[in-house]
Amino acid sequence: MKAPEIRFTCQPGCTKCCDQQGFVYVSEADILRAAKFVKLSPAKFEEKYVYRTTNQRRFRKPPEKQCPFLESYGCSIHPAKPTQCKTFPFWPELVENRAEWKRTGKYCPGIGKGELIQIGEAMERAEEQRLAYPEDYPG
Repeated sequence: MKAPEIRFTCQPGCTKCCDQQGFVYVSEADILRAAKFVKLSPAKFEEKYVYRTTNQRRFRKPPEKQCPFLESYGCSIHPAKPTQCKTFPFWPELVENRAEWKRTGKYCPGIGKGELIQIGEAMERAEEQRLAYPEDYPG
């Protein structure tokens, strides 16, 4: 299958990726970065915002929204946002699959806009996601 044509430019004011059903997974590095940004110790930050299982960590989901840091204007921790958020839509499962890239474009208005992104650059961005969450991308 031919690789998808990769064009993407985040659209000002858009939070459509943040409104999708699911969870915001966080790495240990994500926790440290976000805790520092909100001026909490990593332990206090985790106690307040992180749900941990044996092999995964994710933000606790408030009842009224998908992420505790999503506000009407956007991400309240944008400079320290998790890798999952920072790399979207350059996730391996989207970059490596034309149908998934196109499906994501149905809700993400930035897909298909902007300069053509070389597949090598898109794969490098996807690799950042893979490295941050190895439990989700084994092998």
